[in-house]
Amino acid sequence: MSNQVDEFLIKGLTAEGKPFRPSDWAERLCGVMSAFGNDGRMQYSPYVYPITSAGLKCVVVVLVLCEIEPLAYNFLVNFAKENELQVRPGRAVKREVQEGDPQISPAGATAC
Repeated sequence: MSNQVDEFLIKGLTAEGKPFRPSDWAERLCGVMSAFGNDGRMQYSPYVYPITSAGLKCVVVVLVLCEIEPLAYNFLVNFAKENELQVRPGRAVKREVQEGDPQISPAGATAC
């Protein structure tokens, strides 16, 4: 398949450039969207997961979540707005969609 994944990042920095606290905020936020796998371990959603970028905690939000679960998507967007967190587009080089992944539609980091 040749479709590309569109995503945005919620950065662990406030609009004022201060680190967002607590330090495990990204894991906590992504934990809301996680589920237990067949092995009994918690697994992050493929649509919302924590990363570290340039030493900064971030949360990746794949835009297709807006179509799959609009309430969850809006919750994440509102979380970033209410906490005045910086948001930026995702990877410059987007990963390719794997066989069986849902179709991606373009959107921004705005409410569905």
